[in-house]
Amino acid sequence: MKSLFDKGLSRRERQVMDILFRLGQASAQEVLEHLPDPPGYSAIRALLATLEQKGWVVLHGKDARRYIYKAAVPEGKAKRSALGNLLHTFFDGKPEKLVASLLDPQDQRLSPEEIARIRSLIKEHPPAES
Repeated sequence: MKSLFDKGLSRRERQVMDILFRLGQASAQEVLEHLPDPPGYSAIRALLATLEQKGWVVLHGKDARRYIYKAAVPEGKAKRSALGNLLHTFFDGKPEKLVASLLDPQDQRLSPEEIARIRSLIKEHPPAES
């Protein structure tokens, strides 16, 4: 199965998707109000139309004169797809390489608390028996 992110999302499209995931559904105006450094209203409408064509967004309905949009896929599925794409693109599809890069002391950006939390998560979710 192809990754949802194979459909290629721009930075701005990802921002719009994040807003829709957070709000559940939104009009173009609501998306505009939540975007950092937003473009014009027409640009937002065009972005939503593009995301609809790509299969990321569905027109959920109409509220008075406003169209209401929502994400076409659940946030969890989108996250798994994005993570799968990240693993495939940068880490040869190997989660251990991703974790190793996070823990690399030369590029250490994790706090001791974050590292402890990762260790705890690993202990809570042991690997399946082969």
